[in-house]
Amino acid sequence: MQTTAFKRLSDETRELATKGLNGEWGKALKPIDLKLDDLINTAGLSENMKCALAIRFLAEQAPLRIEDNERLVGSASVLEACYHTVPIYGGQSVSHVTLAFDRVMKEGLRGLLGRINERLSRPMDEEGQDLLIAMRICAESMATWVERYRQAVLSNPDLKYRNRILSNLDVVPENPPQTFEQAVQSLWLLFAFNRLCGNWSAIGRIDQMLDPYLKNDLAQGIIDRDEARELLAHFWIKGTEWIGAGCVHVGSGDAQFYQNVVLAGVDEAGNEVANEVTELILDVVEELRISDFPISVRVNNLTPRELLYKIASVQRQGNGIVAVYGEDVVIDALVKFGYPVEVARNFANDGCWEALIPGQTAFMYRPYDVVEAMQKAIGVHGESTPDFGSFEDVYQAVLCEMSLVLDRHHEEADRFWFEGPSVPLVSLFIDDCIETGRGYYHGGPRYRVLAPHFGGLANASNSLLAIKKLVYEDRLLSIDEYVAILRDNWQGHEDLRKRVLNTVPTYGNDDPEADAMMQRLFDDYTAMAAQCRERVGVLRPAGISTFGREIDWAPYRGATADGHFKGDVLATNFSPSPGSDTKGPTAALNSYCKMDFTMLPNIGTLELKLWPESVKGEAGLDSIVGLLVGFIKQRGCFLHIDVVDSDLLRDAQQNPDNYPNLAVRISGWSARFATMDKRWQDMVINRTQQKV
Repeated sequence: MQTTAFKRLSDETRELATKGLNGEWGKALKPIDLKLDDLINTAGLSENMKCALAIRFLAEQAPLRIEDNERLVGSASVLEACYHTVPIYGGQSVSHVTLAFDRVMKEGLRGLLGRINERLSRPMDEEGQDLLIAMRICAESMATWVERYRQAVLSNPDLKYRNRILSNLDVVPENPPQTFEQAVQSLWLLFAFNRLCGNWSAIGRIDQMLDPYLKNDLAQGIIDRDEARELLAHFWIKGTEWIGAGCVHVGSGDAQFYQNVVLAGVDEAGNEVANEVTELILDVVEELRISDFPISVRVNNLTPRELLYKIASVQRQGNGIVAVYGEDVVIDALVKFGYPVEVARNFANDGCWEALIPGQTAFMYRPYDVVEAMQKAIGVHGESTPDFGSFEDVYQAVLCEMSLVLDRHHEEADRFWFEGPSVPLVSLFIDDCIETGRGYYHGGPRYRVLAPHFGGLANASNSLLAIKKLVYEDRLLSIDEYVAILRDNWQGHEDLRKRVLNTVPTYGNDDPEADAMMQRLFDDYTAMAAQCRERVGVLRPAGISTFGREIDWAPYRGATADGHFKGDVLATNFSPSPGSDTKGPTAALNSYCKMDFTMLPNIGTLELKLWPESVKGEAGLDSIVGLLVGFIKQRGCFLHIDVVDSDLLRDAQQNPDNYPNLAVRISGWSARFATMDKRWQDMVINRTQQKV
C-alpha cells in the first residue's frame, strides 16, 4: 500500500487493505465453470426463469471467502462475474446503473418477498407473473447465499469478529438494519450479491443511506467515530477484491466496474446531505488511497468550507479518486429537461458521471465523434471539397452532419428499451418493476434513457476557428487548398501547421474568440438534441464525453484543421486539446464555464492535471480550494483534478513493478497505471500538466 502522512486506521485494517491492493484475492479467483443446461433441462423455460435458476445455483455453490480479521463478510467470488456476464447462465449482465440499494436495505429481503407475493395476488398477465416468480427466486437465492455465510462464520470460532458478524447476519439483509454496523454489512451484501451475479452497479449516495444509522448510534453511545471509520474502511477494502483478476476493458486499465460513489449535496427536500459519513469516507480514501470506488462529491454555493478543504486534501494525494459535480447546475439541467425538482435533487450517476435517478432509471448512452462529422462535411476523406463560399457555409455543413448523427441516434433510441435480455435480479432493485410486472429492459423502470454523447468538440471548434481565420479572414489559402493539405496529412506544409498551432486561439485559454466558437458549437449541439427530448417513452438527454474513445477514434480521423496529424490522440471529454491550454488551470476552467450547462443534462467534464509541487503546503491546498470555488461560482458542471507528476508517470511506464498501486483518473473511473497499455498511458502523460 502507498504510504501516506495520515494514520487514523488500525494496523490490522491497513494490513488487510494491502492484501486487497496487492491483488491477493483477485488473482486467486477461479471460474465456477458450470452451465445451466448441464444442470437442468431448460426446455420450455423462459429466459427470466433460466437466469433466476442460474442465480439460485450460483448462490448455492459459489465459493465463500472470509478473512480472519475482516469486519464484513460477502464476496463476489467467481471469475465470470468480472467479465460482465451472469455466471452459469452466461447471458449479458447490467452496468451503467445505480440500483435502489437504499430501498431494498430499508425493507429487507423479507419485505421485498412480501411485496412480490402481494403483487402476485392481484391480476397480472403471464409475462408479469413469470418475471415476478423469477424475481422471487432471486431474492430467495440471495437469502440462501447469506445463510451460507452465516453458517461458515458460525463454524469458525477463530474469526476475530465472529460474534459481531453473526449478530449482524441474524438481522440483515433479511430485515431492515437497526445499527450502523448492520447497515454497512447489509449494503455490502446487497451490492456484493449483484456483483457475484455479474452486475456492475454504482453504489450511489452512500452517506445519505448510512447517516441516519450513524447519528443514532453515536447519540446512544453504541459506536464512536473511530470504530465507524474502521467499518467504512473495511467496506472500501472489500471493493478491491477484483484487483488482479483481469477485466474486459483491455488496455484501458483495471477497476472499471462502474462502482461509483456519490457524496454530499442536497436531498429531495433541498437539505444538505453532507454528514459524518461523508467526512469519514474521505478520511478512509485519503489514508488508504483505494481508488476502486471512484467518488464524486456534489458541491454548491452552500457547501461547507471544511468539506471543500477535505476534498482538496484528498485530491492532493493523487490517484484521481475524488471529482466534483456542480450540483446546482446539474439539478437545473435535469429540471429544464423535464424531471420534477424533488426527483432531480436525488441524482447520482451510472458509474462515470452521467446523471440519472437511482433505482428508477434504465440507462445507456451512445458516443459520437464530432471531428469525424466535421471531416465528412468538408471532404477530408473524399476526393473533392464542397463549394463553401463563406465560413457560414462550412459551419452549417458541419451542423448538418451532426444533425444526421442525431437522427440515427433517435432511430436506435426508438427501439432500444423494448428488446433486451432478461435480468430479474436487477429488476428487483428498480423501484417500479414489481408493480408493473415488467423487467429492466422491457418497460419496467420509470425512466428509460438512451443519451447521445458527442465527443471531440474541442478539436472541432479549434478547427472551425482555424478555417475561419486562415481561409475567410486572412485569405491565406482557399478552402479547397486547406482540405487538400489535410488529405495529404500536412505533408510539405509544416510551416503552415506550426502557424496554426502557434497563432490560432484555442479553447481552454480563456480566449474570447476561441471560446465564442466553442459556445456556438455547444449551443447548437444542445439545441438540436433538445428538439427530441423524448419519444416512445425513451429519454434522450445530451451529454459530452469520449471516455477514452479518443484513442479508438484516432486511426479513423484524418489530419485536423487545428494542426494535428492523422492518427493523433486528441481532446478528452470536454477538456482542451492536449498541450493547447497554455494559460494555466484557471484559464481552462474559465473557458469551460462559459457554457450553459443547464442545456447538458447528461453532463460533460473538464479534466485538470496539476503538478504536485505547485499544491504543496497550505498555499497549495488553498489553490485547489480556489479552483473548486471558482468552479462552483461560475456554474461548472463536473470537474476532476489529478495531481500527478508526468516524470513519475514516465518512470512508472518504464518500471511498472515499482508502482503497482499508482492510480490515475481516466474518465469516470480510476485505473492503476501499470494495468494500462502504452496508448492509454501516453494519453494520460500527454495531458497538459499545469501549475496552480
